[in-house]
Amino acid sequence: MIIVMRTGSNRDQVDAVSNRLIELGYKTNPIFGVEKSIVCAIGVPEYDKMEAADQLRSLDGVDDVVFISKPYKFVAKELRGKTVVDVDGVKIGGDEVVMMAGPCTVESEAQLMTTAEAVARGGAKVLRGGAYKPSTSPYSFQGMGLPGLELLKEAGRRFNLKVITEVMHVRKVEEVCEYADILQVGTRNAQNYDLLREVGLSKKPVLLKRGMTARLEEWLLAAEYIASAGNERIILCERGIRTFETHTRNTLDLSSVPALASLTHLPVIVDPSQGTGRRELVPPMSKAAIACGADGLLVEVHPNPDKAIKDGVQSIDIKAYEKLMPELGQVAEAVGRSLGIPVRV
Repeated sequence: MIIVMRTGSNRDQVDAVSNRLIELGYKTNPIFGVEKSIVCAIGVPEYDKMEAADQLRSLDGVDDVVFISKPYKFVAKELRGKTVVDVDGVKIGGDEVVMMAGPCTVESEAQLMTTAEAVARGGAKVLRGGAYKPSTSPYSFQGMGLPGLELLKEAGRRFNLKVITEVMHVRKVEEVCEYADILQVGTRNAQNYDLLREVGLSKKPVLLKRGMTARLEEWLLAAEYIASAGNERIILCERGIRTFETHTRNTLDLSSVPALASLTHLPVIVDPSQGTGRRELVPPMSKAAIACGADGLLVEVHPNPDKAIKDGVQSIDIKAYEKLMPELGQVAEAVGRSLGIPVRV
């Protein structure tokens, strides 16, 4: 169960709640927030939880006691209303659908700056781009590394974009935090529990992609690792799952978006580029994602996709992006949301 402390409660009051829970046989994990603190308690089945809750409610500083039967506690919907992740003014999970766009891989200064200028002009709020790239083959391009991070930060500064990029190893978390506004944990690391704990300790917003074979519960338990380390600024990203279908790179499971709305308070975005692996499918699946409730999109955009070093087949070009954004704005408006750009009629 979760014990929610009142706004302004002090550490002594939180400690008193934790100590009482320990006396009752619970394991506890207190998290101290800016406005409110909470105590997560993993219970003992034989104890009467209703009686425990009554005792806890009588303690100074306690606002509420919430029962959660799911194996994930901090990310469960029962904990609170919808979470809005605020990335220095860019709010993900609110009324506005947030576009995150850019190249799969940072290849050069000219390629990145051209793309960043175009996506910013079209209405994107976040620049995506890989400085470190996971590859199935050890002989494939692995990314520019630190120079790529420096280019991403400069592009973000120049065009007023927040930056999201992937972190692949616990030893790189501190470095990536210096350059990125959002840390991305990719599908291959979705159950790398050491990395999940480390990005949780960083307190930076984290975008957690779904593992390519992960069920929703496994995905949410991965998010729980981040939250239990003290970081609840988590964005879930549906990026397709591996099925028997070979026409698309992955099967984009858009049913997960409304399903997660009933399971978690975390915002959910969709990556139709990785999700399908086919650029002609990116526009229709982007529209469908917004229509079914996605809080944002993560789209690969490249000035010349046919000459991209990686994943050009799933990247749209700048002209296609400029055509797509007003269309997405119309879909967003139709479902009572906005994309932050003028809607062309």
